[in-house]
Amino acid sequence: QVQLIASGGRLVQTGDSLTISCTASGISLQTDALGWWRAVPGKEREALATINRDGTKTYVRDHVKGRFTISRDNAKNTVYLQMNDMRPEDTAVYSCALDYTGTGRDLNAFHSWGQGTQVTVSS
Repeated sequence: QVQLIASGGRLVQTGDSLTISCTASGISLQTDALGWWRAVPGKEREALATINRDGTKTYVRDHVKGRFTISRDNAKNTVYLQMNDMRPEDTAVYSCALDYTGTGRDLNAFHSWGQGTQVTVSS
C-alpha cells in the first residue's frame, strides 16, 4: 500500500513563503502524476495543484494561481508545493495524492492521500 508522507508545514506569518514536500515510502513515484490538496475541519478537501509524471505540465487551481507553484524531483521521489504571499485562509492540513495515469489532468483519478502536514498562517 502506498504511503505518501507530507512534511515541512509550520507556523508562518501573513506574506511569508513556505515550501512543503511529499514523498513516498518504498515505491517510486516516477510514473505517477502527483497533486496537492488541503483540508480544514468542516470543509471538503480542496484541490490545489497537480503535476504530470515528468514535470512538464502543471495544473494550478484558479484560487491559488499566481501564489502556489507545484514541482517535482523524480530523482528524490518528491513533489513540492511552494506557497508565496501566504494568508490566514491558507491555514490547513496539506496532503498529496497520486494518479496512476500520469497525466495529472483529471482530479477524479487521484487517490491515496497520505499523512498531511499542518500549515498555519498567523495574521
